Amino acid sequence: MKFLPLIWRNLLRRKIRTTFTLLSIFIAFVLYAFLMTIRSAFSMGVEVAGVDRLMMMDKVSIIQLLPISYARRIETTPGVTLVEHNTWFGGTYQDNANQFAVMAVDPEPHLKMYPEFKVAPDQVKAWLADRQGALVGRDVATRYGWKIGDKVPIQATIWQPKQGNTWFFNVDAIYDGDKAVDKTSFFFRYDYLDENRRGAYGQVGWYIIKIADPSHAAEMAATLDAQFANSSAETKTSTEKAFIQGFANQVGDVGSIMVAILVAVLFSILLVTANTMAQVVRERTSEIAVLKTLGFSNSLVLGLVLGESLFMAALGGGLGLGLTWLLVSHGDLNSAFLPVFILKSRDVAIGVVLCVLLGSLAGALPAASAMRLRITDALRRN
Repeated sequence: MKFLPLIWRNLLRRKIRTTFTLLSIFIAFVLYAFLMTIRSAFSMGVEVAGVDRLMMMDKVSIIQLLPISYARRIETTPGVTLVEHNTWFGGTYQDNANQFAVMAVDPEPHLKMYPEFKVAPDQVKAWLADRQGALVGRDVATRYGWKIGDKVPIQATIWQPKQGNTWFFNVDAIYDGDKAVDKTSFFFRYDYLDENRRGAYGQVGWYIIKIADPSHAAEMAATLDAQFANSSAETKTSTEKAFIQGFANQVGDVGSIMVAILVAVLFSILLVTANTMAQVVRERTSEIAVLKTLGFSNSLVLGLVLGESLFMAALGGGLGLGLTWLLVSHGDLNSAFLPVFILKSRDVAIGVVLCVLLGSLAGALPAASAMRLRITDALRRN
């Protein structure tokens, strides 16, 4: 640490070059952190999916509806402990840009199926008693300034009401949860939808099925689908994780795309930083010779050059990671399509390791060159 002031003074010799190198590293790690956040947003639903939950949809497509009568047959299947259904509603609030997940559900089974939703008991009671009641996520309620008791108009995009094109809901409950819970959804009662929509009565979007033994998920899925084989609405059942992963993969293998971009960016920054350190050593050839003349050992010279490279990488990368963490933690980055934005501690730790690795690799060759430099050769060049 006693040589840190010397390293700092050396960096300030070429302020413009140092500034641009630091900015390059800073931008690279801001990009790294944001890409890791987006990658987590795409995979978050997969990571928190219940191992004991199955998803049943129409065999042809998720947009095809299933009869609500299937619920009775599903819940009487041995090994099934709980059944609920969801129906995608669509809809916008005030403006077409204000879109979020709006779904019709059966309240009691839904709350049992997702115990990670934290709702006050009095609010649950109010939702169960109100046919027009809605359960909304904390994030979406905060975004639009909703509070308990508000009446919210939702413009229909899929299910038109019997009169007009606007549905009205009462905010009876607001759910919360940890960082991994999507708090941007809007749930309302299926019975209200089925009574007031134009057509498709007695039809639901998909079923969520809780099973007693997750190790037999594949067998349970096959058993359930066999019950509805050769019917007018055949089914396809999979684990919740597989269902969500398949839905996310419709836009491509996001994780691989992100990693490929990051490898290209970090490799480019490695070349930039290595070039800077090589210039530093060339410019200070005579100074390195003087330091060795004064008694600085080869290992100490090696450490000084490596320390300069590591300091630049740590400063630029640390600022990039820190700024992105602040923006992700305290900014309003959530959207209807990527509702959960988290920069995980694991990704921050990986970022710190990459900073150290970048600094070490960028400074390795110039530091080795400075270490091997002979005093007589250095003085002869000057």
